Amino acid sequence: MPINGKVALVTGAAQGIGRGIALRLAKDGADIALVDVKGDKLAAVAKEIEALGRKTTTFIADVGKRDQVYAAIDHAEKMLGGFDVMVNNAGIAQVNPIAEVTPEEVDRIFKINIEGVLWGIQAAAAKFKARGGKGKIINASSIAGHDGFAMLGVYSATKFAVRALTQAAAKEYASAGITVNAYCPGIVGTDMWVEIDARFAELTGAPKGETYRKYVEGIALGRAQTPEDVAGLVSFLAGPDSDYITGQAILTDGGIVYR
Repeated sequence: MPINGKVALVTGAAQGIGRGIALRLAKDGADIALVDVKGDKLAAVAKEIEALGRKTTTFIADVGKRDQVYAAIDHAEKMLGGFDVMVNNAGIAQVNPIAEVTPEEVDRIFKINIEGVLWGIQAAAAKFKARGGKGKIINASSIAGHDGFAMLGVYSATKFAVRALTQAAAKEYASAGITVNAYCPGIVGTDMWVEIDARFAELTGAPKGETYRKYVEGIALGRAQTPEDVAGLVSFLAGPDSDYITGQAILTDGGIVYR
């Protein structure tokens, strides 16, 4: 187990990709701090991690609020006795034509998808430095952080921003032994994509399920992605085999976007 005994914090850990990442890191030997706004679902994930024989703790926080992110990391260190890996996974989607996007929608998605990652990078790096050790910061970007998608323009903008923050932070923190990378999922069969598909149906008149099916048909490997597919990459980035990798935003999409 390459990350045996490490302490990792995962935001947006109550469901979907975040849950998958938390479980994979626990299986690979880490103790896990689970952070989300959905406390009831966090408790269920915590039980799954405990069943794997790892320690865990939960913390309810809105990643768009800087003080709450710092508090979550302090809590993880206190309850689990260390802090080694930060996974800035929390995020939301937004489907809207650019012409119809409102200031309120922009504020909300920027606060969670961009500011949430920024505060996570900032707080994690400060804690790593305070502890006198190295650390790993891993951020959630997307295929939409490499290509802008129609009807997902503002969402794509947030994920491009995550790539920029990842590159800049990698350069700023390399001398401290902190690596910063991002993972870029594609079409994942989670609740987020149920919401995306429903919104496309509303906007375009396509039957429910049609947009999801269309995107899945375009995947070279022939199937939708699972949270476990994403989690495998995150575990690699959290472990020692990725020590010489930093500033990268790695596609894990089954073959949709090629770079």
